[in-house]
Amino acid sequence: MLSQDVAAKSQSTPPGVMADAADPQLPLELVELELSLEGFGGGEAGFREAVREAATAADGEFLFDLPAAGLISDCRQLAVIRIPGEGGSMRIVLAVLDGDGAEIRLQEPDDETEHLVRFADAFVDVLQLMPEQTDDTPPMADSVITHPETVS
Repeated sequence: MLSQDVAAKSQSTPPGVMADAADPQLPLELVELELSLEGFGGGEAGFREAVREAATAADGEFLFDLPAAGLISDCRQLAVIRIPGEGGSMRIVLAVLDGDGAEIRLQEPDDETEHLVRFADAFVDVLQLMPEQTDDTPPMADSVITHPETVS
């Protein structure tokens, strides 16, 4: 579902189309992302996977998710994703699980969530500095993180 805050930014835009002053029409990537999220069955357990699959389907990237009660109105959990924008650049979009855990809406970052965009940009910068893994290189998380439940 399109965020009402984002969809209401432009009165001249047809109903159901997300728009803002810098981007008057909903890009195809956001349409694909929105359609991919339509089949979400609800609940926190499936939120991350639904957003990850939708981001991949839109040629984007799932960056991270976090509990977000109180961060954004009517929001239980939030995922930050990057999708292709114009000219080959990537843009940040927020996928918001509503307070009931029943529906995912897309939301453009705004003043209230700008700190998440800065964090996401820094997160991507760090990931880009990391060496690429080869088939014989163990995943970084497996070699660095020790899970307490697996330690005897």
